[in-house]
Amino acid sequence: MQKDAASPNGFSERLSPWQRAGLTVLACCATTALATPLLGVLDQANIVMLFLLTVLLLAVSLGRGAAVLAAILSVALFDVFFVPPRFSLAVSDLQYLVTFAVMLATALITGQLAAGLKQKAAEAQIRERRTQALYDVARHLAGSLVVEQVFELASQFVAEQCGGRAAILLPVGDEDNASWLGGEAVRIEPHLARIAWLGKGIVHNDEMASGGYASLYIPLQASQRVRGVLAVAFPEDRPELAEESQDLLQALASLIAIAIERLHYVEVAHRTQLDMVAERLRSSILSALSHDLRTPLTALVGLADSLSLIKPPLPMPALETANAMHEQAARLASLVGNLLDMARLNAGKVKLRREWQPLEEVIGASIKLLGNALAEHPVKVALPPELPLLEFDAVLLERVFCNLLENAAKYSPAGSEIAIAAQLQDESVEVAVQDRGPGFPSGNLEGLFDMFVRGEGDSGKPGTGLGLAICRAIVEAHGGRIAARNDTAGGACVRFTLPRGVPPVVEEEVA
Repeated sequence: MQKDAASPNGFSERLSPWQRAGLTVLACCATTALATPLLGVLDQANIVMLFLLTVLLLAVSLGRGAAVLAAILSVALFDVFFVPPRFSLAVSDLQYLVTFAVMLATALITGQLAAGLKQKAAEAQIRERRTQALYDVARHLAGSLVVEQVFELASQFVAEQCGGRAAILLPVGDEDNASWLGGEAVRIEPHLARIAWLGKGIVHNDEMASGGYASLYIPLQASQRVRGVLAVAFPEDRPELAEESQDLLQALASLIAIAIERLHYVEVAHRTQLDMVAERLRSSILSALSHDLRTPLTALVGLADSLSLIKPPLPMPALETANAMHEQAARLASLVGNLLDMARLNAGKVKLRREWQPLEEVIGASIKLLGNALAEHPVKVALPPELPLLEFDAVLLERVFCNLLENAAKYSPAGSEIAIAAQLQDESVEVAVQDRGPGFPSGNLEGLFDMFVRGEGDSGKPGTGLGLAICRAIVEAHGGRIAARNDTAGGACVRFTLPRGVPPVVEEEVA
């Protein structure tokens, strides 16, 4: 810990109290020996000044205790050696008592003032060194690149300024089952660290120091939240923790918290940038492949379709092969179309062509477009009669309904019903597509809307996991939200919303 503020690293600190008392007595005796030959030359008032000078020098060099002792000895020696009758404590003139009183008071006040000024100067030097140390550690923390550098700087600072050992504890996990990283430098008590972390207050327990444990736990309070705990262990023979030392460690904890939070956000920004670059690269690859594959696939679909129309008709086995080729080519063309749409939506290059139009028209067009895919599934549409006009891109919204209906038909048993319903809300219209299949797998339903994620990986159904991702991108581009859930009566349900807005007034035509 820090040394005595009155004389840090000074000569007097290396002396015991008895040695300081001996030097004080020796200095007073030397002053007496120096002033005795001058008795007939100088007035007694000037001799008193010599003793006061001695008291002042002793106060500056040896502190308050030496000043008090020197003041008392100076009065006694002046009385014995310079006041008649000499070599006796008796006083021939009572006025000398006033001289003694004034001399003692002046010596005590002078000594106290000198010692106080020296202590203030020493404290100012300590504060200056601590401020400089905090400035240096703040400068180094600002340039730290990894958390390990922060650990090393904190440990070095505590060792130099407080004579202790430090560790930075970073919580891992939730509040109920948090573990700690970085506690290798000192022995810690997890319960006390948890109290400091959750309570956001300093925990100090001197009893822990006897076992070599960290006795001081300071939360690392950053601007957003508590980032961890600074644990400090002091030597067992240290004095009680001074208030200024605790303030110094609190300032260090604030600097550490800022540095750790900065590193956290740097890591988040770097990870986000990498994700953005990877996403742009993936979208570019998807877009390039889709463009290169679309033309030959379109030709392949046309050629396969033309085989079933040639005259005379092909034999039945050849005709079945042509139909199979047409079906697989059409499926591959749909996959390429989904990849291209996903690439465009992620790149933000799709411009919505919004128009005010009825929702039932795009639903009907989607059902008609699917054709054979819904042949074994009756579709029930329930729309409220007061459903207003909505502003949306009909082509993109048709893709949403096609993907949802195709998924519902793919994962539902033959003959089961698919329901489409709409419901008016305050500022939006909620549309639900419900099937009677096995439903979505339990778990993270939100993850179903990510790219290349499928609801039933082991079902054997063909697909790439892009349909729901495209639906989410289109719905969010319209300012809506989409979510999936399992209905309590059985089956899967996908709900999405579209903003209502203020539709234009449509005037009725005059007959």
